Amino acid sequence: MTADIFLFWLLASVTLLSGVGVVLVSNPIYSALCLAMTMVGVSAIFATLGAYFIAGVQMIVYAGAVMVLFVMVLMLFDLKTEIATFSRGRISGAIKIAIVGLLAGLIAGTFAMTTTIAGKPETKEKAGHAAKSLGELLFTKYVFGFEALGVLLLIIAIGVVGLARSKGGTHAKH
Repeated sequence: MTADIFLFWLLASVTLLSGVGVVLVSNPIYSALCLAMTMVGVSAIFATLGAYFIAGVQMIVYAGAVMVLFVMVLMLFDLKTEIATFSRGRISGAIKIAIVGLLAGLIAGTFAMTTTIAGKPETKEKAGHAAKSLGELLFTKYVFGFEALGVLLLIIAIGVVGLARSKGGTHAKH
């Protein structure tokens, strides 16, 4: 077994175990941490494949920004009452199962279509040039929108913490 194969299986097992942890862990904060570890594992797999741009985007966008938003949303919920709200009734259970089945069917259909439609892959030169063009475009023409989004996310984070700690919030000091 070469080092590449060992590293792939190590990263794949860490990613799968943390993905299973997302579903099986009962504490939502630990579940969010398992999800962050899953995102880091996927990013590391992309890096081992030589897709450094995708690995970086995976780390910045998913493991960073999206996980911060998930944790902020968790701070807003009163988790003691939310569990009772989302786990009652046979009809709601049947609707949940139907939605999961529909989503699984859509994913399977998308996978089947992409394997039959997939054309000739781009060369590394074209892929590297596309990432460079995207970066130049993002940091020149669209820099204001990029910075405004960062400020907006900061304001949202401050607001969520303020709401969660205010009187009647989920983490208020009683």
